[in-house]
Amino acid sequence: MLRNAAAGARKAVTELSQFPKPGEKLHGFTLVRSKHVPELELTALHLQHDKTGADYLHIARDDSNNVFSIGFKTNPPDDTGIPHILEHTTLCGSEKYPIRDPFFKMLPRTLSNFMNAFTASDHTFYPFATTNAQDFKNLMSVYLDSTLHPLLKKSDFTQEGWRIGPENPLAEDEASKKLVFKGVVYNEMKGQMSDAGYLYYIRFHDHIFPDINNSGGDPQKITDLTYEQLRKFHAEHYHPSNAKVFTYGDMPLVDHLQQVDAQLQAFEKIQGDKQIHEPVTLSGPKEVTLYGPLDPLVDPDRQYKTSVSWIMGDTTDVLESFSLALLSTLLMDGYGSPLYRGLVEAGMGADWSPNAGYDGSAKKGIFSIGLTGVQEADVPKLKEKVQQILREVREKGFDKTKIDGSLHQLELSLKHKTANFGFMDPFDSLAWNDTINGFQTKMAEGNYLEGLIDKYLLNDNTLTFTMAPSTTYGEDLVKENARKNFEKQEQELLVEQNKTNTEDLGCLPTVHVKDIPRSKEPVVVRDENANGTKIQWHEAPTNGLTYFRAINTLENLPDELRELVPLFTDSIMRLGTKDLNMEQLEDLIKLKTGGVSVGYHCTPSPTDFHAASEGLIFTGMALDRNVPVMFDIIQKLVLGTDFDSPEAALRIRQLLQASADGVVNDIASTGHRFAMGSAESGLTRSSWLRQQVSGLSQVQLVTSLASRPETDKLEDVISKLKRIQSIALAGGNLRTAITCGPESVAENGASLQKFVGNLSRDPLDLKNPSPRQLPKDSKTFYPLPYQVYYGGLSVPTTSYTAAEGAPLQILSQLLTHKHLHHEIREKGGAYGGGAYSRPLDGLFGFYSYRDPNPQNTLSIMRGAGQWAVDKKWSDRDLEEAKISVFQGVDAPKSVNQEGMGRFLSGITEEMKQKKREQLLDVTKDQVREVAQRYLVDGLAKGEGRVAFLGEKQSWVDGEWKIREMDVKGAE
Repeated sequence: MLRNAAAGARKAVTELSQFPKPGEKLHGFTLVRSKHVPELELTALHLQHDKTGADYLHIARDDSNNVFSIGFKTNPPDDTGIPHILEHTTLCGSEKYPIRDPFFKMLPRTLSNFMNAFTASDHTFYPFATTNAQDFKNLMSVYLDSTLHPLLKKSDFTQEGWRIGPENPLAEDEASKKLVFKGVVYNEMKGQMSDAGYLYYIRFHDHIFPDINNSGGDPQKITDLTYEQLRKFHAEHYHPSNAKVFTYGDMPLVDHLQQVDAQLQAFEKIQGDKQIHEPVTLSGPKEVTLYGPLDPLVDPDRQYKTSVSWIMGDTTDVLESFSLALLSTLLMDGYGSPLYRGLVEAGMGADWSPNAGYDGSAKKGIFSIGLTGVQEADVPKLKEKVQQILREVREKGFDKTKIDGSLHQLELSLKHKTANFGFMDPFDSLAWNDTINGFQTKMAEGNYLEGLIDKYLLNDNTLTFTMAPSTTYGEDLVKENARKNFEKQEQELLVEQNKTNTEDLGCLPTVHVKDIPRSKEPVVVRDENANGTKIQWHEAPTNGLTYFRAINTLENLPDELRELVPLFTDSIMRLGTKDLNMEQLEDLIKLKTGGVSVGYHCTPSPTDFHAASEGLIFTGMALDRNVPVMFDIIQKLVLGTDFDSPEAALRIRQLLQASADGVVNDIASTGHRFAMGSAESGLTRSSWLRQQVSGLSQVQLVTSLASRPETDKLEDVISKLKRIQSIALAGGNLRTAITCGPESVAENGASLQKFVGNLSRDPLDLKNPSPRQLPKDSKTFYPLPYQVYYGGLSVPTTSYTAAEGAPLQILSQLLTHKHLHHEIREKGGAYGGGAYSRPLDGLFGFYSYRDPNPQNTLSIMRGAGQWAVDKKWSDRDLEEAKISVFQGVDAPKSVNQEGMGRFLSGITEEMKQKKREQLLDVTKDQVREVAQRYLVDGLAKGEGRVAFLGEKQSWVDGEWKIREMDVKGAE
């Protein structure tokens, strides 16, 4: 009965008859077209605003996580980053909400599970998602007013865009008054340009699309942008006639249209920016070579990045664009693909270049084949080698098994119901059946994919784009200007920034804590012990899919094995078995599963954060009928991988080189997380264990192993990998979790028993390692070639079940939104900064991201506890902090994530409910008490740990432990 009722509700939400017919009008809009897509259980409606011509797409679906977005065509006129800076400044106050930063001020006043803004190469869009109807209306009001009626104050331009001023205008020493370029976007792009992969892609884009400028902004050009140019660009581009509006979910379309129409009626129709830029015309070979930064952790002789690119046809040809994307997958995806074997496996490069593959995001598609980690002598050889491989593929054709495997992956991606479905491009899914049918018709005619190779790739109309490493890249960009004028500008900005502490936020809409239910329906799971195997069952509608997880707890795992677990998990997906090579295994995985994986798992206990459990975690997803094959594949990969094959050492070396290649760029994209991990590793055992597997210690290990001479057979490494293999599924400590439909439980249970029956239950012979002291260094610095800094400070707190955990979570939100955002981002110029509390890990900490002023930031972090103790918090402050916490607590989960907190970490539904009540009941006094105990007193006792990454300067004095990240310094 309930299932039938649910089906009826879904039908009601998507029933075409409840919507207007094409040509009919509704609240200022005319319906252009509509389409019901039963296989995705949705209805799509395309409308146009009568007065302004604004486009509107609505996706009606029985999904409570509703999405809104408004976007504008924003072709950048130059490289000053004007669309990017405008994206930031529109969110700094509007006519209806005339306060500083209503976007950030809304974060603690909403139950949204997603809020952001994005600048793409030729458009800018502003999306959010929430399950609360009033919240949806509130956020839509803020988003529409912010984009269509922003204040665009000069002070916001200088804060978010660029300015010149003293490094720290509040400091009294002369050294801190050195003039520097500042600004949130300016510092963000300095950080981006430190990423050689990003730089390569941007410079490639400059040459393949010469008429499209850098929308993000080049730091060398950002400082040419004027305030007047910013205002003019907004007036011309942020107009309904140049806009597209998108809504998704189960809330009524009519309500959305009324609210949007009320905002658009004030505008008259204009000619929007309809220009679509074409790529460069290639009537023969073209070669471009530029310079980029050198990676100090990688062999300097293998740091070239190079690619060959062709121009494809118009991407409005959906079938051909789909086929080219599939062709890219067949040629390049997986270790058995012809281009991987002929280029990476052959040693010409370490990994694919950032632009590699088919890109169908522009009017015409671009197909690129390129490598990173290339020696200078091999750069001119790439093009001919690629052409040779393509000719061989054209003659030989494609194995039907590989094509079927790729199509199977697409089928599973549509069946897998994610919590963020509303953020997908709907047209990719809407054309699914027509496109697949068209593709299969073409394939039946014969030589279709081979014909595309002939049509587009076997010619000399190419762009060969190369980036060579330079040791002098990234010199100081600061221009010398008169100190007097710039100091005046900086002080004026500080006055404006400080207004945020006294402004009235009453104009902003908000939800309230009373809107948050005190209890939440628990996820129903049941436990079974089948012949000694623990199983957690979660029965739910899964669209015919089964999700599997298993954890094998490994007690007394030695450091020398733990640190090689990532290499082990990579190796078993690379080497193949005695019976099947990796190409055959990849085909089997794609044909029969939605993916399988093995990884490291570590968790503290909910009742004692100092205790830690570790082991290996195994995951897989498959159609119900393919579950037995999925189990067989996992067993083959883990237990059958052949580490003794003649090619094993070479393949493992290639994996190490691919991991090491560009590692500095990986750190640059998430440097604050590496800094936080380093700081935390000196506080708890679980953090220290994770540091070995996924932190800077792992980076040092990988770069050290990758730098070994080619003659080294890696025998010591392979011996340890074989040892990990012998214990991976052994010992009888396997715990499993299965999520599936009720109709599949019995069959899945039988398949699981067969799988487990093949595993060894003999006790593991792991020596109990002597207890190792956690690192004692209170301040650690990692010198790296970045133009900005990444930092973290962490202190130990208490366990998940302790009552003090709730006020600590509230404190983290109060500090982030009421103090740190203002001090670190607005005044300090960092791209981001804040506080965090992780109840399960027993940690509280601070971070900064792309930060030009680390000394000042560290001082702010250290003083944040006292600031919180002294602050006279209002009831509204406390309510906003609680709302912020519940954005995460009540965020929608995909069906395969339900019940996983219990399985992975032992957090029961009862624990979650108690924590929920504690969070709702937190008082201001409790917040002050935990701030005093853990931040003020804790730091005074020396319990804190600090880590920063970036360029080593004079302020990094003798109090800091310097951890060199080059290969020689690896431990």
